[in-house]
Amino acid sequence: MASYARAFWIASPRAGEIRPVAVPAPGPDEVLVRTVHTGISRGTETLVFRGEVPESQYAIMRAPFQEGGFPGPVKYGYLNVGVVEQGPADLLGRTVFCLYPHQTRYVVPSRAVVPVPDGVPARRAVLAGTVETAVNALWDAAPLVGDRIAVVGAGMVGACAAILLARLPGVRLQLVDADPGRAALAAALDIPFRLPQDADGGCDLVFHASASAAGLQRGLELLAPEGTVIELSWYGDREVGLRLGGEFHSGRLSIRASQVGTVSPARAARRSHADRLALALDLLRDPVFDALLSGESGFEQLPEVLAGLADGTLAALCHVITYGKE
Repeated sequence: MASYARAFWIASPRAGEIRPVAVPAPGPDEVLVRTVHTGISRGTETLVFRGEVPESQYAIMRAPFQEGGFPGPVKYGYLNVGVVEQGPADLLGRTVFCLYPHQTRYVVPSRAVVPVPDGVPARRAVLAGTVETAVNALWDAAPLVGDRIAVVGAGMVGACAAILLARLPGVRLQLVDADPGRAALAAALDIPFRLPQDADGGCDLVFHASASAAGLQRGLELLAPEGTVIELSWYGDREVGLRLGGEFHSGRLSIRASQVGTVSPARAARRSHADRLALALDLLRDPVFDALLSGESGFEQLPEVLAGLADGTLAALCHVITYGKE
């Protein structure tokens, strides 16, 4: 027999609401999960909320358990941590991560959830999808010991990439952002901070995650000859203008996109999506990631929270949504 839960829907661009939804009884290979926390993927989810997904990208940008379609009504999201209330014995009572939207309870195939390792708090585990994006970017870039690296854009994705890059021996790493307020985040991560005009050049690699043309342009300017920008930003339906004179051609510079929807070709033959996500969750044992959890609200406040993130009136890195035991 079906029961009912509540879910966040984007009714139309810039208009969110909480709706009742039917939840079926789980089958033999399924789990019923009660959500404890969800995270808001600020870049992608605010673009979806504003209705800025290009029509050509509707199929590609579908979330695994999305309902509805762009620009709306659509139920969208993919940073969900909950507790298994019904399901196989090895998962019953376990805290799990799932690429599921913002909903109080849901049923999915057992294979769609990944247990959160001991030592990783449920609240921190909402970052798993973002850390997975950073892991994929490092697989794409293949940074080397002693590389000179800049991360341009100190948001969720950029900060996660910087945390992982800082573990490489001998690297000269800098976190670059136009917002002087992000210096406090860099200090918490123990990574040197630079404003764009003060950043050090001669970089072997630049990871760009500011979702701005100015940030991408500055990333190119920071490269040494033969250097590469790993582009992590998604621009939705916005056009991006670059100045490709100067050293772009003579310096043989490169821009390479990294996208988490597929496993990096450098590892695709030996790693599955599940392997990559499990690795991301294991990396979250490090409490340094707590510096990215910059706000928290109850589920009832989600429509107002996402509207505030989308229009810039609410500043946050990863805003965590907390659920009651309904």
